[in-house]
Amino acid sequence: MALRLWASSTANALRISVASTAHLSPSFSLSRSFSTVLDGLKYATSHEWVKHEGSVATIGITDHAQDHLGEVVFVDLPETESSVSQGKSFGAVESVKATSDVNSPISGDVVEVNTQLTDTPGLINNSPYEKGWMIKVKPSNPSELESLLGPKEYTKLCEEEAH
Repeated sequence: MALRLWASSTANALRISVASTAHLSPSFSLSRSFSTVLDGLKYATSHEWVKHEGSVATIGITDHAQDHLGEVVFVDLPETESSVSQGKSFGAVESVKATSDVNSPISGDVVEVNTQLTDTPGLINNSPYEKGWMIKVKPSNPSELESLLGPKEYTKLCEEEAH
């Protein structure tokens, strides 16, 4: 029992994670001692991710962000048909540790909000890149995606923040 408890706490301290992300179709997943970073997504330095598919971009907070926040207990999201601006707050995440604004990595019109987060905000902790997405946006300026970080650059940012 003590060995199992030690192994569990050691794995948690090392942030060893096994995530099922196959349907996101990353060509690889970078996992360091801090969090999981997926290929195929773009990242903001404020720790939000965006996945652009066709005319819609899905936005959420990264695994790194949710890990630092701790257990998410409340999520404040915008209304559908509102607009968001790159680098500006569109909502907030409240955890047992703190409340944090969530900034939009791109500008556009909100076409869908993840209403499951109202009743189950912990989806952000359990599945930040899948079930824990926050909003879907029709980008007004798709070229803004070029200013965001790729997975390798975001991983480097997180590693630098850890030191």
